[in-house]
Amino acid sequence: MKAKVYVTLKPGVLDPQGKAIQHSVELLGYGGIADVRQGKYFEIALDGALQESEARETATRMAREVLSNPVIEDFRVEIER
Repeated sequence: MKAKVYVTLKPGVLDPQGKAIQHSVELLGYGGIADVRQGKYFEIALDGALQESEARETATRMAREVLSNPVIEDFRVEIER
């Protein structure tokens, strides 16, 4: 079983890395880009014996306590068998 955790900056939090990426891609000729926001992605291999609800609870707790900063970041957890 695999947990996929997506961590993104909350709306309204400044994203200087996203702005730098946006500027770079515009210099490379990509047009029509209104905004770029960067984030983090984690894949976590979980014990296949876990129930899906247990796997989601474990991954959610990890995301909240370790993988994200709840003051400035949001996260989303997906479980894949």
